[in-house]
Parts: sequence; C-alpha cells; structure tokens
Amino acid sequence: MRINPMLATTAALRRLDGCHSGERLRGTAVPDEPCQCPDCQRFYREHDRLIRESPTLRQQQELNWAALQSFRTLSGRVLEELQKQHAPRQPAESAAPTQSSSASVPEEATDTIQQAIADLENINAHLFSIEALMERVFDVRVPEEIEQKFRELAGELAPDPLNVDRLRLNRLLHQTPDFPDRD
Repeated sequence: MRINPMLATTAALRRLDGCHSGERLRGTAVPDEPCQCPDCQRFYREHDRLIRESPTLRQQQELNWAALQSFRTLSGRVLEELQKQHAPRQPAESAAPTQSSSASVPEEATDTIQQAIADLENINAHLFSIEALMERVFDVRVPEEIEQKFRELAGELAPDPLNVDRLRLNRLLHQTPDFPDRD
C-alpha cells in the first residue's frame, strides 16, 4: 500500500480506523483514494469546511478552544446530572428501601449507567489534560505574512466545492461523447 503524503498529513486528525466499510486499517498508512463510505465522506466535508471557514492560525486556535470548552462544559454537566441521579445510596436508605427505589432501575441498567459515569469521568480528565497541553498552542501568535500563508494553503487543501471555475471544470471532465453538453 502506497501512502499518499497529502492525505497522510491530516491522518492524525481523522478517526478512520472505525470506518464502516472495512477499507481502513488501524495505523498511519492511508491509501491513495479516500474512503467512500458515508461516515468518511461526511468527515472529509466537515474537515474541509473547517479549513475554509477558519483559514488562519488565529481562527484555528479560537475554533479549537471553543470546541474543547464546549465539549468539557457539556460532558461535565451530563456527568454531574448522572452523579446526582445515580449516587450510591446511604446505608440508612439501603436498609429501608422506599416504594419508588424498589421498583426503579434494574441492576443491569444500573451497571450500564455506572460504566457511563466512569467513562465520562475519564473523558473529562482527558479533556483537562488536553487543555493543559494546548495552552501553549493558544498563546502562539504569528506575523500577518504567516497568516496569509495559512490562507493560501487553506485554499489549496480545501477548495470551495461551489467555486464557479471548479464547477465548470467538473462539468467538462464528466462530459462524454454520447452525452454532450447542451450549451
């Protein structure tokens, strides 16, 4: 399998090892052709959209900070709610179960919820670690010439799919002799 260097540069950003088509293998090798499964295609569109809409270092820093903070806020709030609702019962409560607690959630569902709580605690710990590691990234500032280079390369990495020239070229490339264009 030959590695496409253009795709390999963003391989770390892509979570393609879980591709439903089975075409991807775990690791860093990326085939020449991108996967065509709906999940991967949705990822490619989102990836390119984020580059087009935030083509500078500063915008990428802000985007990543907002994403990290929103993820922490939402998962933290869900964790708090689950911990309040499913806190271990006190010894006095367990000795005299009330009517509502005896008919409550089955043990298998409780195990599933406790596992979800543990998973969310781990996610939150990882998010705090990521935030600490990324603080330095968020502090970096570059001159305007470098920001302009970011903009130029963003246009190359993620060209606008609705660009008139690109649409015209695609139309020309997809014409066949037995189905000529009607212009």
